[in-house]
Amino acid sequence: MVLDLLLIGLGITLEPFPLIAYLLILGSEKGTRKGLAFILGWLACLVVVIGGVVLLTGGKPPAPATAPSTAVLAIKLALGVVLIFYAVRQERRRGRPRKTPAWMDRLDGFSAWSAAGLAAFLQPWTLVAAGAATVSQAKLSNVAEYLILLLFCLLATSSFLYLELSAAFRPVAADALMKKLRNWLDTHQDQVIIVISLLLGFWLAGKSIYLLVT
Repeated sequence: MVLDLLLIGLGITLEPFPLIAYLLILGSEKGTRKGLAFILGWLACLVVVIGGVVLLTGGKPPAPATAPSTAVLAIKLALGVVLIFYAVRQERRRGRPRKTPAWMDRLDGFSAWSAAGLAAFLQPWTLVAAGAATVSQAKLSNVAEYLILLLFCLLATSSFLYLELSAAFRPVAADALMKKLRNWLDTHQDQVIIVISLLLGFWLAGKSIYLLVT
């Protein structure tokens, strides 16, 4: 479970499009306050999803070679295949001009509640679903294992947390960092998406197939 959650958490926090949106929010009027709201909205989604899975399973994974266990593996396999196809599609579209979403031009007028709602909208739900499926397979019998779930949520939010703290306590350095990061993402967004989607897609699909046939 730990390795799966580590890889999925890194994939979530490094997703380029939410990161670009967060950089724009942080650079807008009252950006640190709206950035904090975005982070809270992002975390709330993760906590609700993971907490809901834990309540549903009671912290007990389905028994091996049963219908629920097979269903979870099938879901993870399907999610892996979706990520692989998404990477292939992104590769074919690489270099084409992108249409800027209309909401990006209205960020200065966003309220904190709007920023939090945007965080929920921009969640990479395929990866979140993969994390939820992984948690459903976990046996949670002590505090340390619940702590792992908390650390997963924090890891999946870590890029935003770092930028928020930098903007709050080192605004000049943070401004320079955000400009460099934005410029880099503008030219490497497709490559990052392809790498993340392929790595996680093959990991989820390959591991699920192995467990289904053994």
